[in-house]
Amino acid sequence: MGRIGKIALSGFLAGSALLSTPAIAKTVILSHFTLIDGTGRAPMKDSALIIRDGRIDWVGPAARLKAPKGVKIRNLAGKFVMPGLIDSHVHLGLVDGIAQDLKYYTRENVERQLHLYTAYGVTGVQVLGTDKDEIHDIVRDIRADPAGRARVWTAGRGVVFKGSYGGVGGLDAQVATPAEAKAMVDREVAKGADFIKLWVDDEFGSLPERLPPPISTAVIAEAHKQGKKAIAHVFYIDNARELTREGVNGFGHEVRDAPMDARLLGEMKAKHVWQIAATLSREASFTYDLLPFVDDPFFSRGVTPATIAQLKDPARRKRLTSGPNFPKYPGVLKTAMENFAREAKAGIPYGMGTDSGPSARFPGYFAHWELELMVKAGVTPLQALTAATSGNARFMGATNVGTVQASKAADLLVLDKDPTRDIRNTRSIAMVFVNGEAVPTIWQTCTGRPADACGASGQ
Repeated sequence: MGRIGKIALSGFLAGSALLSTPAIAKTVILSHFTLIDGTGRAPMKDSALIIRDGRIDWVGPAARLKAPKGVKIRNLAGKFVMPGLIDSHVHLGLVDGIAQDLKYYTRENVERQLHLYTAYGVTGVQVLGTDKDEIHDIVRDIRADPAGRARVWTAGRGVVFKGSYGGVGGLDAQVATPAEAKAMVDREVAKGADFIKLWVDDEFGSLPERLPPPISTAVIAEAHKQGKKAIAHVFYIDNARELTREGVNGFGHEVRDAPMDARLLGEMKAKHVWQIAATLSREASFTYDLLPFVDDPFFSRGVTPATIAQLKDPARRKRLTSGPNFPKYPGVLKTAMENFAREAKAGIPYGMGTDSGPSARFPGYFAHWELELMVKAGVTPLQALTAATSGNARFMGATNVGTVQASKAADLLVLDKDPTRDIRNTRSIAMVFVNGEAVPTIWQTCTGRPADACGASGQ
């Protein structure tokens, strides 16, 4: 099983067992909290809700609560309840510590990371194009019973133009012709893909060609024929224009080479193209030779001390800062943040996504950093929270999550402080519920366990 399995998984799941019990025929009542319901409405003070069999049975003013006899009411006075966060752009199972290799993609590692996401209050993730086929069994199992794991929507294997940018090494996903692209879309849909992902990039011009329009057109058209949305990795504004014309449903990154103009924004709005993920935290992580959060307990509790040491290693720092693209990232981040602000102002629908999962882009923690950067870019905390909950659920067609409303799954994040006043208050996690079950938070993950067991995700 290796280091990423034996210690971390056993300790983490032991904690899960202590904090949760089967949801069947179980009723939980929470009261006297401030509700942030995920719809974009202002927070509602002194609220209450009833969870029955994993779903929200009733929610409303605490004064109107009619509690079933014999059920204990949990008083959450002073706390804030909102839907669990959804990260619309992640990659699962690719790393051990900060080492990245497809050999780490095992069910055990994927599930460990899904538990870590919930510990950070991220109760749903959308995986964009780097999954092995094992993901579909995992998705089916989670949809039958989450069991403390974040819910998953997957694009399976994304479409990569042969010899160009995208995907991960060893995952067969390259195509050379429109016919091959269509066949790949059909295969992924048959396997159970919820979306189709395609990459259009050349890594700052270091590769000879980007995925060409005849292939992207074929991918998008075939996805739509199969009843699926198409999501594109994009970097350049000219590709964003072309993909919009072709009918792409969403962009998994911001345009980062130039300011988005009124023409492109108007075309995106007219064609209902979503900015499903700005991935500002991804760009920000590349601007630092030493990540700024390595000593933050909210981060360090989710990784092993060995990972911290690797991040601080002077040799790693030298290698990163000497890379040819390192000086470009501050400008890339600035352009991304400005374009996100332009889209929000223009009324382009947007979600929240991080591109977490590859080396040194950490599950769970990056979602909170992403929210902070979205607010710095110009949206309000409430708008950012709405994007990360009902916004993402709406794009994904996930009708059972994203808001705190009757009949929805009881995926909840309970906070000690008001995130609508300061977005960094999403880090004040008091409790997390998945399908009505209390699961360990990041503050509970390492309690009473050896320091080397704190990396519950193998991160």
